[in-house]
Amino acid sequence: MLKLHELKETRAAKVGEMRKLINDAETAGRDLNEAEAKRFGEIKTEVGQIEERIARVEAVDEMERRADAEPIGGREMERELRSYSLSNAISGALSGRLTGREAEISQELSRGREARSGFANGIRFSVPSEIILGGETRDGQVAGTPAAGGYLVPTTLGALAGRINRPALKVEGMGATVMRGLSGDLELPNMLASGGAHWVGENENTSRSAVSFDKVGMSPKTVSGEYRMSRRLTLQSGTAVENILRGDIGQLLAQALDLAAIAGTGAANQPLGLLKTAGIGTVVASADLSDTAADLIAALELDDINGTGAFLTNPTVMKAVRKLKDADGHTMPVAEIFHNTRVETTTQVPNTLGAGNNKSALIYGLWSELIVGYWSAVDILLNPYHPDVASNGGVLLHAFLDADVVVRHPEAFANAEV
Repeated sequence: MLKLHELKETRAAKVGEMRKLINDAETAGRDLNEAEAKRFGEIKTEVGQIEERIARVEAVDEMERRADAEPIGGREMERELRSYSLSNAISGALSGRLTGREAEISQELSRGREARSGFANGIRFSVPSEIILGGETRDGQVAGTPAAGGYLVPTTLGALAGRINRPALKVEGMGATVMRGLSGDLELPNMLASGGAHWVGENENTSRSAVSFDKVGMSPKTVSGEYRMSRRLTLQSGTAVENILRGDIGQLLAQALDLAAIAGTGAANQPLGLLKTAGIGTVVASADLSDTAADLIAALELDDINGTGAFLTNPTVMKAVRKLKDADGHTMPVAEIFHNTRVETTTQVPNTLGAGNNKSALIYGLWSELIVGYWSAVDILLNPYHPDVASNGGVLLHAFLDADVVVRHPEAFANAEV
C-alpha cells in the first residue's frame, strides 16, 4: 500500500502530465485533439481516484494521532476501573494475597518494569494513574469513640470533608496532549523550516531549497508522596485507606505534575515547565488588559500559528479583570476583554514575577503542543518494616509517579507579565 507522501507524489506526476498535454496543444496553437482529450480525461479520472485514497489515508492518520493522545485502554479500561478498589488492593498486598481485578491490573501495569522498579524492600503494587490522579475524590476517616458514656452507643460518622483549599488542576483540561505507557526516553522530531517555492519560466530550472529539523526530548522524572498509617486504621477502615489515596495523596501527585507543567524549573529533579521553556513568545503588557490579550493572540497569528488557543492565568489577574468598567461605570464582560477566547484560572500560575515579584503570568497558546508523558502507573509501596512502624504494626505508604512534560513547539505559546 502506497504511503501518503507517495500518493501525493503520484498525484503531482499525473497533474504534471495533464499540464503538459495542455501546454503542448497551446504551443502548437490548437486545442486538444481527440486522442489528447481522451488521455486528459483518463488522467483526470485517475487523479480523482488518487485524491479519494489520499483523503482516506489522511482520515486514518488523524484518527491514529488522536488515539495516540488518549489514555490507553479507552472506554473498556474505564469500565474495568469502576470495579477497582484501592482498599482491597492494599489489604491484599499487606496480607500477601493480592487477588481479583486488583491483582490483574497490577500485573499488567508492572509488566516489563520489574527489574527497574527500584523497590528492593517492602510490598509493591501498581495502581492505574486514572484511579489516583482522576477527578473523583471521596474523603473519609476512621470513626472515633466518645470519651464518656458513649461506649454503649454505636457511633457513625459521615464522610469527612476533604481540604477545600486546593489549587485547580488545569493543564490536561486545557487540551495538553497526554501520552501514557511510555518506556524508554522519548524524542519528538519537529520540522523547523520548510523549503521555498519559486516561480520559473518555461524550461528554466527551479531553485533548490532545504528543510531543517530539530527535536525535543522527554525522560521520566519521579514525583512521590508518603503517609504513615496505623495498624488500627488499616484493620478497621479500608474505606479510609481508599479515601486517603484518592482524595489526598493522588491530589498531591497531580498537583505537583500540573505545577511542573506550567512553571517547572528543570532543576532539582523537576520537569522543565512551559514558562521556563526557551522560545516561548514574550509580550510587553499594556495598561489595558484587553490590549494585552489582543497582543498575545496576535503574537501567534503573526507567526502563522493557527488553531484554537486559550488563556491561562491566576485569580489575581481575574480579580482585576472582573473589576474593569466602561466609561459609563458598567462592568465589562470577561469574554470581551479576552476577545471571546477561553480563559481559565488557577493558583498554579505564578503571581510573583517581574522585578518587584508582583506580576502575574498571562499565558496564551495552543495547549495541544504541551506534551504530558507518563512512564508508569502510580506505584504503591507498603513498608511495614521501617523502624518507625515495625514495632507498632503500622505501615508506611509511598506513592511514586514517573512523568515528564515538554513543549513541542515553543512558538505556539506567548506570555505576558501583568
